[in-house]
Amino acid sequence: MALVNIIMPKLGESIMEATVLKWHKKVGDVVALDETLLDIATDKVDSEVPSTSAGILEEILCKENDVISIGSVIGKIRTNAPEPSVVSAPPIAPVQSSQHGPSANGTSQKQDEIRVPFQPSEVSVPHKQENGRFFSPLVMNIASREGIPFSELEYIKGSGSDGRVTKSDILAYLEQRGNNQQPVAQQSFVSAPVQAATSSYVQQHPSPTPVQPELTTSGNVEVIEMDRMRKYISDHMTRSLATSAHVTSFAEADVTNLVAWRDKSKKEFEKREGEKITFTPLFIEAIVKCIKKYPMLNSSVVGDNIVIKKDINVGMATALPNGNLIVPVIKYADQFNIIGLAKQVNRLANSARIGKLQPADTQDGTFTFTNVGTFGSLMGTPIINQPQVAILATGAIKKKPVVIESDKGDSIAIRHMMFVSMSYDHRIIDGGMGSLFLAAFVEALESFDVNRTF
Repeated sequence: MALVNIIMPKLGESIMEATVLKWHKKVGDVVALDETLLDIATDKVDSEVPSTSAGILEEILCKENDVISIGSVIGKIRTNAPEPSVVSAPPIAPVQSSQHGPSANGTSQKQDEIRVPFQPSEVSVPHKQENGRFFSPLVMNIASREGIPFSELEYIKGSGSDGRVTKSDILAYLEQRGNNQQPVAQQSFVSAPVQAATSSYVQQHPSPTPVQPELTTSGNVEVIEMDRMRKYISDHMTRSLATSAHVTSFAEADVTNLVAWRDKSKKEFEKREGEKITFTPLFIEAIVKCIKKYPMLNSSVVGDNIVIKKDINVGMATALPNGNLIVPVIKYADQFNIIGLAKQVNRLANSARIGKLQPADTQDGTFTFTNVGTFGSLMGTPIINQPQVAILATGAIKKKPVVIESDKGDSIAIRHMMFVSMSYDHRIIDGGMGSLFLAAFVEALESFDVNRTF
């Protein structure tokens, strides 16, 4: 009989590791082909790992809550095959961590992406060695425990693949850091111009020694530890604010025609297509039209380059039953009509709410939409979903008295009005372009054909 290695599967281009949630089998259990062995979780979704062989579970090499690198051996199955299976990936010892960082924007570019030279404005103290750098949960956990802020962590030179900071790198840094008054990263791991600027800034603005905060409470309180997803959201949003120069523009749209069309068509639509139609696919349809007109909003910043994405992959923020938020992505949204968009929206939203999203469902987004009006908010200032450069929010639709201008004079009418807002990265999107995109979105909604067919 042969031993077959169980490998942590690849879950997507940018996903480098996963957390073991639960083993469904124990050593000695009989395992069928494609039977679920364990549940794992990435930074975004949970998945099941099926068995690639039938046999008896011989060995389990990791336990629950361990963080395992993709491609690592996590267990072994004894089969009836006469020849042993050869697997090149060696077992990697798991590491304990409860915190995840967002995946890096890969350095390899698709053939249809456009690179545009970009000259950023000069600043006295750079915050990053490169944009969108990835740090493993283990490194982030050590940094958090030792009180290393993210701005300091980014200066550490990594010896891993693509300059990634490894455990040995951060431990070596901590050892040197203890013997220096200012952060070692700023002293020895950066180029001469950056080092000079940083040293000057540190002398003028000495920072206090980082102290790990201790939980102190008073009065009648309840302390709740963040779950895994909430920790990821917290980290991702904080990094986004540290990465992009956020600007938010606002506008108001008259969506009376759009509301009238949906009220008139929703029953027939559901009867014919077997799907409900919400406002979300209508908003996404308008977003796609505007992206085609202003493609810079469908881009990302990589170092000193702007990467304009030819594919339009629209993420839609979706609330989960536990109160967390996830952003499933409609791939190639420009290739769907309103029926296709409605089906994609419903499929992804339903999968998210019952925990059945696949890793691929949350990857490769190029622009994000969020409907804060669902919860009654009139407007919002959303945070950009990195590495994108813009996110658009729609507020609650309210009836209001509005002045209507016409050739016969002005009049007052009751209209369905909605505020829209868009946050964008001011490093590459100026107020003019951001406002023009938002105005185009409003125009697309206000000019909606109330007599259109599916």
